[in-house]
Amino acid sequence: MAFITEASRETKVTAKVTTLVAGGGIAGISAALAAARQGAKVLLVESQYILGGLATAGLITIYLPLCDGKGKQVSFGIAEELLRLSVKDGYEDNYCPAWLYGGSVEEKLKYRFKIQYNPYVFAIRTEQLLLDNGVEILYGSSITDVKLEDGKITHVILETPSGREAIGVKNVVDATGDADVCRLSGENTETFKQGNIPASWYYSTVNGENKLTALGFSDIPDSQKTKEQLKAAKKSLRFEGLDARELSKLTVYSHATLLDDFLKKGGDSKTHSLSTIAAIPQVRMTRRLDGVYTQDDNEAHKEYADSVGLFSDWRKAGPVYELPFSTLYGKNVKNLITAGRCISVTDAMWDITRVIPVCAVSGEAAGTACAICDDFSKISIDKLQNILKANKVVLHEKDL
Repeated sequence: MAFITEASRETKVTAKVTTLVAGGGIAGISAALAAARQGAKVLLVESQYILGGLATAGLITIYLPLCDGKGKQVSFGIAEELLRLSVKDGYEDNYCPAWLYGGSVEEKLKYRFKIQYNPYVFAIRTEQLLLDNGVEILYGSSITDVKLEDGKITHVILETPSGREAIGVKNVVDATGDADVCRLSGENTETFKQGNIPASWYYSTVNGENKLTALGFSDIPDSQKTKEQLKAAKKSLRFEGLDARELSKLTVYSHATLLDDFLKKGGDSKTHSLSTIAAIPQVRMTRRLDGVYTQDDNEAHKEYADSVGLFSDWRKAGPVYELPFSTLYGKNVKNLITAGRCISVTDAMWDITRVIPVCAVSGEAAGTACAICDDFSKISIDKLQNILKANKVVLHEKDL
């Protein structure tokens, strides 16, 4: 393999912020919003030109449940705020009036507290929300490196449309979905070695109706599969989701798959139109933090002294989890915290925590922590929890 040596260069420091949030998905939106509301100067860096990540650009437009499936809401704060924002101007499907406007437990048992929303309306509404709260958004920019001193990130280096620049930081939230800042800074990480099954979700117009078609599905760990499921899984293509050429192959495959599905259902016409395809690869689990604590799916209903919020299992009714703060930060970089798909969980837990509600819960906790601390191993948990509780976040299942 051949290599070249790049010339050394000086990089201009263009700004200094309290908190740089890497990634503008739901976790990044929540983190930026929470930090800004606590007085932090926040810069959110997003490589696309739209907020929301998989929830918008990826067309995974179902805001999964904030409830336990037994009539009890478990996720609050920004998680609920964003759900309500997603349907402020109307909804697409999974309408839940008993949850949105108040209803009896019996009514809430009929359906879970979830909703299907329009991705572009939601993206613009979240953009407006962040701007209204003083967050600076930098689109079309990728994080290429970090500078560290004494175990802390001092600068984040970006490639932007205007060139290469450095941002001075007090702390950083890695909400990239792929733990990119963790990797660049030398924090411990793990990958989802099982790989992702292809997904090709798309929107089409059918006789005047905007319809979401969900090709591809979420996958459970191989260790939880039956023999029949394992046999079927071996026939599926798998993608780790961390290599440019592999992601390009996945994208091409997804495009071909969705076009074939669309054409089989009636071809292209005025009454049957392929209206929207995903702008980013629909991979769900790639790389994550290997943090101070790694949470597993067998820890439902367990109480943690450092809990920063609650979430449920979107796949089935019953389980409720407390989110330990120690899943959000690592052992090497003092001022780096994660949110969303990057947090420290086992493979079995990853499929539960990668979804919108948990991204919002972890994002709010991470952003709030950034406003009060630059060494997360030394944070005052009491202070963090008191701020979260003041913002209507429920921390322990016993308090529901």
